[in-house]
This record gives sequence, structure tokens and C-alpha cells, in this order.
Amino acid sequence: MTALAPLSSSVVLPALVTRTGDRAMLRFLEFFAATVRNPHTRRAYARAVGDFLAWCEAVGVPELSAVQPLHVAAWVEGLTRARAAPTAKQRLAAVRALFDWLVTGQVVAVNPAAAVRGPRHVVRVGTTPVLDPAEARALLDAIDPTTPAGLRDRALIGLMVYSFARVGAALAMRVADVHTQNRRLWVRLREKGGRPHAMPCHHTLEDYLAAYLDGAGLRGDPAGPLFRTIARGTGRLSERPLPQASAHAMVRRRAAAAGIATPVGCHSFRATGITAYLANGGTLETAARMANHASTRTTQLYDRRGDAVSLDEVERIRI
Repeated sequence: MTALAPLSSSVVLPALVTRTGDRAMLRFLEFFAATVRNPHTRRAYARAVGDFLAWCEAVGVPELSAVQPLHVAAWVEGLTRARAAPTAKQRLAAVRALFDWLVTGQVVAVNPAAAVRGPRHVVRVGTTPVLDPAEARALLDAIDPTTPAGLRDRALIGLMVYSFARVGAALAMRVADVHTQNRRLWVRLREKGGRPHAMPCHHTLEDYLAAYLDGAGLRGDPAGPLFRTIARGTGRLSERPLPQASAHAMVRRRAAAAGIATPVGCHSFRATGITAYLANGGTLETAARMANHASTRTTQLYDRRGDAVSLDEVERIRI
């Protein structure tokens, strides 16, 4: 168990697991250590299975082997009433994956979640808030580039807009991941599942990154994190990587300072960049490659060009 100590911060052993015995406890922890590599997914899955097993204990289930499909179905039904359909589907997927692992480890005989269906959820248009090009330009121009924080924030937002980078991939970058190739600046990203993804920089992003690297004095630390926190009381960059929660808070703060009412998040810049690219004649297939999407169907969720058409049509209702 001591070898699995690093998991303790995100994974807590539920009482139903500890009551089942040492083999169940070890197999439970192995599930998160061996099958869930992404730390964000690990936290989400740990929360999902923890909630489910706590619910089972509350309704009188004595141990893991006593969990039945009826229990899973009742829990999903309550979850669907309280949460959005995607949340219910994700949590059911976590429970199903855990019990598959417990079955192969001979902790339980069958997977009680295998036959339980989640709520129906079909997505044709994304719900991520998107900025129009003028708003995105105003937000970037409103950032003061004379401070380390301003240089960092402009470079981070510019990276998400111009390279379609996910915030997790952007924050995982090292200084050396910004490099010159064929006389042009490129960025190296590690996207979902650790997939490597390289992109040439738009000329505006190239200016932002070069100004940030030079202004913050980062070029001499190629192995260090690219985006860093601000050291308390100094106004200068620290050596610690910028947490994702801090990046989200920064984006909301910068948007409010620029007078943008749209409730944007980090993912909004990915959708904004993709929409602007397609609106200016880009192809869906190329956008999918740039965004490192496995399918163009995913990219279509970020294409919000139809929103403007819908607004034009609404204005035809003249009363």
C-alpha cells in the first residue's frame, strides 16, 4: 500500500471497499494507478465512484459483491434529476470501468453497471461561450504588456486562440517547447492522452511568445515551466507552474477588465480561434488537425458560425 501513497491526495478508500477486504482495497487503488493516467480524469472518476459507493452504503448495501444493477440504475436515475446528462453519463462510465477492473481482479463476480444505460444525450452544437473577433482583440489589447503578469497572460491567451491549445496542454509546456524551426517559431503541445502535437505560430502569437520569453528572462531555463505563478510581493515570475484554477481565474479577471460580458472560460479561446479560422475560409479537416481532434465531428462542436445566422433570422421578427 505504501507504493500507492502518491494517489492518496486524489483517491480515498470508501468504507464499502475497506469492508470487503485487503484484496478489494488493493485492486481499487490499482484501478486509479494503472488505468487512469490523466490527473483531472482521476479526480473526476474518484469523485464519481466515491459518491456511488457512499450512496450504496447509505441504502444498506453491505459489501461490493452485493451491489446489483438495480442499485446502479436507481443511483443514475437520481443523478439524472440532479445533474446534467453529460455528468451522469461520465459518472456511470467511471463506475462501469471500476467494476470491470474488479471483475478481472476476481474481487466481484459480475459488473452490476454493465447493463445499465445512461441518459440520452445528443450534442450537435457546442455550448462553450465564444467571443467574436473584435471582443477577442479587445481582450488581448487590454492586457498591459509592461509587467511579467501581463506578458504571461497575453501569451497564454494568445496561445489558446491562435493554436487552439487546450489549457491543460498549454500549462504543461516547458520553455523548450517554444522553439524555432524553418525560421519560424513553433510550439510543442502534449494534448489528451499525452499525444504530442506541434504547431507553427501565427505571427501575432510569435510576437507574444517572444516578448514573454525575453521580458520574463525565461530563455535561460529551457527545462522550466513556460507559464508560471507570480511570486508573492515581488511581481516577478516564480519557478512554480501556473495551476489550472489560477489560469481560469485570470481569464475571468482579464475579460471583466476588458468590459466583456460573455462568461468566458479558457476553453472559449479554443472555440473562438476555430470559429474565426473557419469563418475566414479554413477547412473543417485542417481545423481538426490543428486542434488535434480525432474526428471532424468534434471540431464541428466548436464551429459557431451559425450563431450569427440565427441572430439575423431572429431580427426578421418585426412586430
